[in-house]
Amino acid sequence: MRAVAAILLFVSGITAEAETADKIFINGNIYTVNEKQPDAEAIAVDHDRIIFVGSNPDAEKLRADKTHIVDLAGKTVTPGFTDSHCHIFEIGEREMTLNLEGMNTREEFLAKVKERVAQTERDKWITGRGWIETFWKPPQFPNRDDLDKIAQNNPVFLTRADGHAAVANSAALKIAAVTRATASPFGGEILKDPRTGEPTGMLLDNAMDLVAKNIPPPSEAERGQALLLGIKREIDLGWCQIQNAGSELSDQEIIRRAYTAGKVKLRMINAAYGPGEAANALLKNGATLNAFDHRFTQRTIKVIFDGALGSRGAALLAPYSDDADRSGFLTQKPEELRPMFEEALRRGIQVEAHAIGDRANRAILDLYEQAFKAVPPSKRKIQEPRWRVEHAQILTEQDIPRFAKLGVIASMQPSHAISDLFFAPARLGMERLAGAYAWNSLLKSGAIICGGSDAPVERGEPMIEFYAAVTRKSVKGESREGWHLEQAVSRAQVLKMFTINAAYAAFEENDKGSIEPGKLADFTVFSADIMKIPAPEILKTRCEMTIIGGEIVYGAP
Repeated sequence: MRAVAAILLFVSGITAEAETADKIFINGNIYTVNEKQPDAEAIAVDHDRIIFVGSNPDAEKLRADKTHIVDLAGKTVTPGFTDSHCHIFEIGEREMTLNLEGMNTREEFLAKVKERVAQTERDKWITGRGWIETFWKPPQFPNRDDLDKIAQNNPVFLTRADGHAAVANSAALKIAAVTRATASPFGGEILKDPRTGEPTGMLLDNAMDLVAKNIPPPSEAERGQALLLGIKREIDLGWCQIQNAGSELSDQEIIRRAYTAGKVKLRMINAAYGPGEAANALLKNGATLNAFDHRFTQRTIKVIFDGALGSRGAALLAPYSDDADRSGFLTQKPEELRPMFEEALRRGIQVEAHAIGDRANRAILDLYEQAFKAVPPSKRKIQEPRWRVEHAQILTEQDIPRFAKLGVIASMQPSHAISDLFFAPARLGMERLAGAYAWNSLLKSGAIICGGSDAPVERGEPMIEFYAAVTRKSVKGESREGWHLEQAVSRAQVLKMFTINAAYAAFEENDKGSIEPGKLADFTVFSADIMKIPAPEILKTRCEMTIIGGEIVYGAP
């Protein structure tokens, strides 16, 4: 109550009867994301809330014997960065299993797998993630024959970086009974040799489950370790909050136990996968809000609605420019989603849907619009549902304004644009690039964009995301014909994407997203002024401190 009393006493940033602060941060280059007071040099905190933002001399008036002074020494401070879309368990698992990131040639990739085979007992599964063929020569998917040459006695299942495709060797396909006669499941595809009809080993989206269900699952202890490893990495990078894009019931239990045990400082907005038992449980039991001292909220259902562009599973309105026989696929049947969407509106549950291709984006916006009409505001628990489209990567000109019109949030990951830069033109052709990663067009139409990383699909580093949105160029400064550099956005807009917009997307703008009295004291401290330094230097900028609820959880003053 002390913090609340102090806030009520504030007039023009200081108090007549000054409440003392537990902690005062001074000498900062502070960007508040508060339009009424955009910058400051000091912040005072009482318990876990901000009670003052302003000058060093005025902050000094809140000092007492017990007050801890943190000298920021001119470093840049922003509201705590939020990763609006990541996969926290998979981030940790990337550190625990075979990490295939950065394998820029097929030979490197196979050598890394061969090394793991040599370390693995016969008949034991070898799993890993992170490979991508973009820079391989030729840039073609690996196949079962590649893996069979180096792993005859171990089943192998290696997931592409995007998480929407995997390659399996013959041993793994045999265990799963996947043969030339096996039909592709709905929402997935078993790639087959056009000459022989035999599976190539490449499995897209729902077809991955044919093999994956045979892999011994990690133990509960291993899953818990992955969670904590992922959380540590996020905090060390400067994320104060993550929005975890999907979880099963078993994951939710592991998360709750970790918070109950006091092992987690990171704030988390957790989504439940749907349709299925996790979504059903959320609809039945209702939302969990601000549990564990504002550390954990669960009020969202996550739907995966199509595949990924790189593996040609993203659902397009017209065939892929580099494969006229394919246009991707939806991974859920629209008619089966409608009842869940309508019930979510009635129960006050948010919905977020993965949609990458223009057909998937149009179809999900159609479904949202139908649900909003079927359940008008008078029949909703929350009148403003703030539903989201995750990725929103490829849009038609006519669908871009629908986000603002429907009040749908575009949850986008800037690094996708600079990763996909090297293959998207071939997949889409020049004409469709006009609506690809269209951040500026969406913002100009009135839409709200919250920013994320999609880690471990991407590296998950805040400064890569910030740089990507500002420059729309690769980390080496590269661009491509037809890449629409005008879709890059200003630094102020990007900062909002990862702070106040992310808070809004989680119904938390009154508690988070800007540095102002009354809000939670979550800050990210950077080594350089990301709002002013030359763009290439953004990539060299590092997190100096991560501060959550006024506590320095990473770094030292």
